[in-house]
Amino acid sequence: MNNERLSHTDTAVWTGIISDFTVAIGKGAAGYFSGSRALMGDALHSAANAATLLADRIPWFRGRKLSKGNGMRSSGQQAEPFISILFSVIILMSGLQIAVSALKDLSSGTPEAPGRLALIAVLVSLAVNQAVFQYQYRQSKKNNDRRFEVHSENYRFGLYSSLTVLISVFLTMAGAYFEMQALLYMDSIAALIVSGLVLRKGYILIVRSVYGTLPEEPRHEKCADYLDTIQRVHGVITIEDLKVQEHGQVRQISLDVKVSVNPRITVWEAHEIADRIRKLLLHRFIHVTEANVSVVPYEPGYPYKSNYDLMDNDLPTLPQ
Repeated sequence: MNNERLSHTDTAVWTGIISDFTVAIGKGAAGYFSGSRALMGDALHSAANAATLLADRIPWFRGRKLSKGNGMRSSGQQAEPFISILFSVIILMSGLQIAVSALKDLSSGTPEAPGRLALIAVLVSLAVNQAVFQYQYRQSKKNNDRRFEVHSENYRFGLYSSLTVLISVFLTMAGAYFEMQALLYMDSIAALIVSGLVLRKGYILIVRSVYGTLPEEPRHEKCADYLDTIQRVHGVITIEDLKVQEHGQVRQISLDVKVSVNPRITVWEAHEIADRIRKLLLHRFIHVTEANVSVVPYEPGYPYKSNYDLMDNDLPTLPQ
């Protein structure tokens, strides 16, 4: 069941990535041939949304692959944010380029109004984005996936960008039709506004790539579920520490767990306990992509009873 939910969730994410890239290419081509700086900026904003989600998927694959390895600590480390930083730099530089071009258009002579192709491209992109968002919304609600917050944020700011371009195209076309030169500058003004949204996207991506989010103590909303799941693993005596860290725009979860076990068991048995904890967390919680488990001996001293003792002992554990 969890694998099926994960498959549906991944399909929704990849649908958004592919649609954003496709829409970005279409709007970019339409903006270039119609002469609309604002539409080219809107295309860049769609590409930035897709690049942000794609950068979040890269460490997910790496984490899943490393999770198959053996060892007392579970599935490897978080992937280096090199790809995310590269994407963010490209987004920031492109946003600055759009802003500079818009300022040059404003300072130079009277600009030309974009053609009808720009208007058609904006309307088609709005329809496609709405359809994809509705699909992601249904999948997120069906699978109780927290990624819906990210999809909603991307859709909202993408809608702001596209509506800004749509209004500017209408006004510039109206300015050309009614010979109102002041309205011809609306495309360049809209390009400045959209470039600000692009710079915002690049800034958020680079901040999350470099700093991520700080580890949270057991205040996380799912912390009680994590603790209950770990306690159910045979061989665990106490949970010494649990740190929850969110990273990436889709808010993937990394867990650092330290548990104590019977000091009389072998190293191999301790490894098996850690491996069971890791696998259980990864399979039960689809948003958990990394689970690092450390095993330490239980130290308060004897006498105590572990669940190993309870399984093999028929004597009562309470005074009669």
